Amino acid sequence: MDYAIQTGNPADQRTPCVVVGVFDQRRLSPAAMLLDEASHGHLSQTLKRGDLEGAPGDSLMLYDVPGVKAERVLLIGCGKQAELSYTSYRKAMAQAVGLLQAGHATEALFCLSELEPKGGDAYQTLLQTITTAEEKVYRFDRLKSQAKPPKRPLRRLGLYLSNVKAADSARAAVAHGQAIAHGMNLARDLGNLPGNICTPGYLADQARELAKRHKTVEVQVLEEAEMEKLGMGALLSVSRGSRQPAKLIVLEYRGGKPKAKPVVLVGKGLTFDAGGISIKPSEAMDEMKYDMCGGASVLGTLATCIALDLPLNVVGVVPSSENLPDGAANKPGDVVTSMSGQTIEILNTDAEGRLILCDALTYAERFEPETVIDIATLTGACVVALGSFPSGLMTADDALADELLQVGERSGDRAWRLPLWDDYQELLDSNFADMANIGGRYGGAITAGCFLARYTKKFTWAHLDIAGTAWKTGKEKGATGRPVPLLTQFLIGRSGSGR
Repeated sequence: MDYAIQTGNPADQRTPCVVVGVFDQRRLSPAAMLLDEASHGHLSQTLKRGDLEGAPGDSLMLYDVPGVKAERVLLIGCGKQAELSYTSYRKAMAQAVGLLQAGHATEALFCLSELEPKGGDAYQTLLQTITTAEEKVYRFDRLKSQAKPPKRPLRRLGLYLSNVKAADSARAAVAHGQAIAHGMNLARDLGNLPGNICTPGYLADQARELAKRHKTVEVQVLEEAEMEKLGMGALLSVSRGSRQPAKLIVLEYRGGKPKAKPVVLVGKGLTFDAGGISIKPSEAMDEMKYDMCGGASVLGTLATCIALDLPLNVVGVVPSSENLPDGAANKPGDVVTSMSGQTIEILNTDAEGRLILCDALTYAERFEPETVIDIATLTGACVVALGSFPSGLMTADDALADELLQVGERSGDRAWRLPLWDDYQELLDSNFADMANIGGRYGGAITAGCFLARYTKKFTWAHLDIAGTAWKTGKEKGATGRPVPLLTQFLIGRSGSGR
């Protein structure tokens, strides 16, 4: 969609629809008051009839409002003004966009963007307005033989700005929001593709296409023979059960000074995970095509860096494979040697993500990184602990943890920090190797992070477990594009390109 900042009285704007908020007990938002004044009390008189109270979920479409140049006025309930949070704001936003789509409005003036939920500002509100709108209008129907797109889809949103002094911040928010939405859609598309299409080779081809279109990006794809020479025994052990050869995809975005240390993003790219010999239950196994969403988020984040021309260096590393049962596949009890030289006893072949990530993290050392963040749909234990709202964050660096938590709040793509204490490390002890690849029944998300920590001694590192946030299940099944907003906001801050 296209977005544009608009100022002035919303009653004077010619548009198919103007969207305004109504708070609890029929209290009009500032933009709604302007419409009410222009219409000589038409809105307040309508509300007195009891058609809308202003509770969350309430909505009312008005036609031909006198004194208002818009064809329609959409009233959206926002609940209690003092309790307006970004969570409730995004719900109101999604409801409004859904109603606009259903009403065949190709464009609208959106005045909910004037509302600043508690603890926020205009930049944050506009950024989350755009990413929420894009999530609501996103469709993935490229594999349907007879796709049925909306006849008159919503194509343009005017974002109302009542405070003209905030124009510079607003323009930055729109630019950042559109770039983030582009990156999220790329990550969604890759995640939603089935495993028979989105193979490790396909992911590598998408990386090559991204580099081909932009001079600031270079790509290198390591094949299995090259990984063998590097000693990536952990990564290659996972791909042995698949007919699809593993790939190590390396994208280098050079937007900063030539000698400036890069931020390295390492994304798990398991294009399908059946669990290997420790095979998963059949229920919802189709969703294991989403096990590459960490890798998809790295490609999506690199796309936002390109779109914004961020002045910093970023390296994306995506170890990609399938994890399938086969005569050559890993067996419980096998011992493999990682690129770092550390040996691993494989007690569960379904704990394969950490096996491909550990070699990729060792590979990241060669870039002498400023910071490394790995992103992985790593553990069901993280979903049990945190649900589907925040991603799990683990790091030994308090400053990095605070930075990521803050940008998560700002972008609406939140994380929650879990401990990474040495107490958990002994759970990975093995009688036959340097470590086991699982740590037992309890604290599974944390012991997975502790496993990865053993490969990050030479740089500042954080781990994001996105198993609960990378995709939705049930009726709204589909990739979310997270954590592209969090990662992008982090890189915007590191680049000095913030508002």
